Amino acid sequence: MDPAADPLPDDDRPIAYMQRTRDWYLALGYGNPYRWAHHAEVPFQPLGKPLAQCTVAIVTTAVPFDPAKGPQGPGAPYNGAAKFHEVYSGDTAGDHDLRIAHVAIDRRHTSMEDSGAWFPLPALRRAAAAGRIGRVAPRFHGAPTNRSQRRTVEVDAPEIVARCRADGVDAALLVANCPVCHQTLGLAARQLEAAGIATVVMGCAKDVVEHVGVPRLLFSDFPLGNAAGKPHDAASQAATLELALRLLESAPAPRTTVQSPQRWSESAEWKQDYCNPARVGADELARLRAEFDAAKVEARSQR
Repeated sequence: MDPAADPLPDDDRPIAYMQRTRDWYLALGYGNPYRWAHHAEVPFQPLGKPLAQCTVAIVTTAVPFDPAKGPQGPGAPYNGAAKFHEVYSGDTAGDHDLRIAHVAIDRRHTSMEDSGAWFPLPALRRAAAAGRIGRVAPRFHGAPTNRSQRRTVEVDAPEIVARCRADGVDAALLVANCPVCHQTLGLAARQLEAAGIATVVMGCAKDVVEHVGVPRLLFSDFPLGNAAGKPHDAASQAATLELALRLLESAPAPRTTVQSPQRWSESAEWKQDYCNPARVGADELARLRAEFDAAKVEARSQR
């Protein structure tokens, strides 16, 4: 390939999460690589009225903090006990401490201290107050991060559709965190669109969402866990939300991806660390394998 035809240096392309996680789990000693969801046909629902008249919902894979379930704060390791397995809903009139310590987000390159980076409810409320949207839906909804695509397609996504319909939702923002979260919310977006509700997936794992096949994707090339903007940066979060709202209004057809112009940092070195066995020694891989096995056992015990 002519280098001039591909202006991005090798280390500044979006992370290929499907390949990266495949290589990572093989390095940990797991066989039978995961098969990611893929669809050729994609449903598409244009907005039926101006956004300023629309009821907009948030769908998240974050979970309310429960101090009884162990470490879930900034710097917390993977915590299988904090996973949730049923769709839940919360009142958007109140504030919520939602965390994502239970999923495989990037724990090295982001602080995980500001939920505005993954749960844009305050920003969406401000958009409603400014007249940018009609109103925030009365409830937000939590989608379980299931590796079982059948469970997502047959149980969780239909439940989210039913709850959004009950709330009179016209459009939904689905904010993803870990790689499997991106798949889960991609599958949910497809069902929402088929039910007449316009969607935008806000995510950082471009390859996963596009492989699933969704109507609209707002891609932020940030470490996982920051799909709603940079932490402690209100301007970044507001700009990210505005891009998502514009995408709702302007996407001409399914499979429309818009990339945020924001950069995480001047250097793209952070992209080389996530699930990269080339940067981890054999002893550390063995420790991580044991830790992951223990977390899976704990998660199963919580079901």
